[in-house]
Amino acid sequence: MRRFCAALVLVAACSIGPAAATEISNPVASFSGLDKITGRITSFDIYVNETVQYGALQITPRACYTRPPTETQRTSVFIEVDQVSLKGGTERIFTGWMFADSPALNAIDHPVYDIWLVDCKQKSDTPPPPSLEPPPAAVPAASAPASSEEQPASNPDITSAQPLDLQDQSAPSQ
Repeated sequence: MRRFCAALVLVAACSIGPAAATEISNPVASFSGLDKITGRITSFDIYVNETVQYGALQITPRACYTRPPTETQRTSVFIEVDQVSLKGGTERIFTGWMFADSPALNAIDHPVYDIWLVDCKQKSDTPPPPSLEPPPAAVPAASAPASSEEQPASNPDITSAQPLDLQDQSAPSQ
């Protein structure tokens, strides 16, 4: 009876509340997109609070979280997705959380494009948007290219995902 009571107390102590999972905030969200017309799958990285256009969709991740390797993996991103009309206007078609381990849970309902979260990362081969780059004085002159023509393309396979300059407020031409 004593062992049963001790076991009951131990179970009760452990079930008081689960330990809070530690989340790691990441500056880069990695997505894949499917163009249902061409059947082409494109992988692309987007920095948090950067807007990238994929086809007729503008995608803006607002937060991207992962868990430490010692915990059950859960990769999630909070994103806003707008559809660009032929007249240049935009309409919000999705705002919410997406999960890498359950892409169909909160799917973007679009007749031409599917987009899903692949991962959240600390670094990307894609250069950061101008607002996230260090000031020019912080970059050593030897490592800064003389012109934009000398910069290698970050990923030549990505042709339809383009960062938007939100300061300009003009829609990119396709």
